[in-house]
Amino acid sequence: MAGYRIKSDPHRYLKNRDGVYQYVRRVPMYVADKDSRAPIIRISLKTSDLALAMTKRNEYESADDALWAMLKAGADGDKARALYDAAIKRAEAIGISYVPADRLLSFTDEALAAHLTHRRDSVDENTAVYGAAGVPSVSVTQALKIYFDEITPDELTGKSEIQKKRWRAHKQRAIDHFVKIVSDKAIAEITREDAQKFYKVWLQKITRPAKNQAAISASMGNRMMGGMRVLFAEYFKHMGDRDRPNPFRDLSFAEKVEKSRPPIPTDIIQGKFLTYGPLVSLNEEARGIVLAMIETGCRPSELCNITAEHIFLADKVPHILIAPRKDAADPREIKTASSVRKLPLVGIAHEVFKKHRNGFPRYKNKEDTLSATLNKYFKDNELFPKGAGYTVYSLRHSFEDRMKEAGLDDELRRMLMGHTVDRPRYGTGGSLEWRKEQMEKFTLPFDSAVI
Repeated sequence: MAGYRIKSDPHRYLKNRDGVYQYVRRVPMYVADKDSRAPIIRISLKTSDLALAMTKRNEYESADDALWAMLKAGADGDKARALYDAAIKRAEAIGISYVPADRLLSFTDEALAAHLTHRRDSVDENTAVYGAAGVPSVSVTQALKIYFDEITPDELTGKSEIQKKRWRAHKQRAIDHFVKIVSDKAIAEITREDAQKFYKVWLQKITRPAKNQAAISASMGNRMMGGMRVLFAEYFKHMGDRDRPNPFRDLSFAEKVEKSRPPIPTDIIQGKFLTYGPLVSLNEEARGIVLAMIETGCRPSELCNITAEHIFLADKVPHILIAPRKDAADPREIKTASSVRKLPLVGIAHEVFKKHRNGFPRYKNKEDTLSATLNKYFKDNELFPKGAGYTVYSLRHSFEDRMKEAGLDDELRRMLMGHTVDRPRYGTGGSLEWRKEQMEKFTLPFDSAVI
């Protein structure tokens, strides 16, 4: 967030040079080509008194924040600079710092109000004091662009392109709905009434959906409200106004415990997946991922993106490593720290990786394509058990059930699944040899022709 420091730092942008304070501030990159003072602003405050220097600093800081907001919104540079130069000069001349109009509402000091009223005989003075020059309105969609471009780029570090796309889509969805339901109004003008209007639409979709429409989950409604709440908070924090009341605060929906996906019964796995025939017309890499899931319990996305450097067939205990991809040109983030794990290769999973030593390049960074391919194939070929809720992901739940039935302890099960272990972790979680022995307790027989 170049150009901004936390407002609570009392000495921000102040530098003492030979006993005289200067206002020193870097021009943000996003307006560097529009502000002739770039890259660094240096202005003598012409005082050795720290308190006075801080007061003057505040005036320059407010004027610069407003100027950059105007330039960011596309205002003419010369006009914006002239307007703000005049505004801050008039404010300084009468001893009042420039305050944007929308911020005056937060002042309750009667003495300040009386002072401002006394000055109303001068229209020019009031233009500065009352902030008629105003911080330019930034719409909700413009605020989202600032959020993507300036506030959150660090959050995308280490994500693959598809992960970045999915992350942005989740954020974009809530804003698109807000614009449709309320409007693409200035983010500074969003009221509690606007937030409640947005909330009530989702409340109806959850509790009283329109005819011929299925009810949405409370979780979905909370994602919509949370998307707007986070955008509002992060945008104004970025603009140096972290204490602005959030109109979306405390607007959420009670979530019930949702049913997890049902596991595919072991007899169906053995009869339809580990026997030659039902999977024969599925392409080799998709088939390999399905078969590897059965004996590793991996998420489909983890197997899609495994590469040769994370496949260890020549080790004493052949295994795979589920970990982030650190390649700067082709990174990929892992869901959580607990998802990083080593999994011994047993049963059909070992045979799959002997055949696919470089992983499954057809589906690298294409987990959505894999999911669509597998779910369609399974439904078209009636491979799922009868009943609702089954997906390919159900194989992961089957792996967990088989571990329980084999008597594996809870901590090992969590570790192999990539789930959080709810206690301080000591040691490595057991050797690979021991993990392999435990996994062999529930390994299923298979027909090698299926591979």
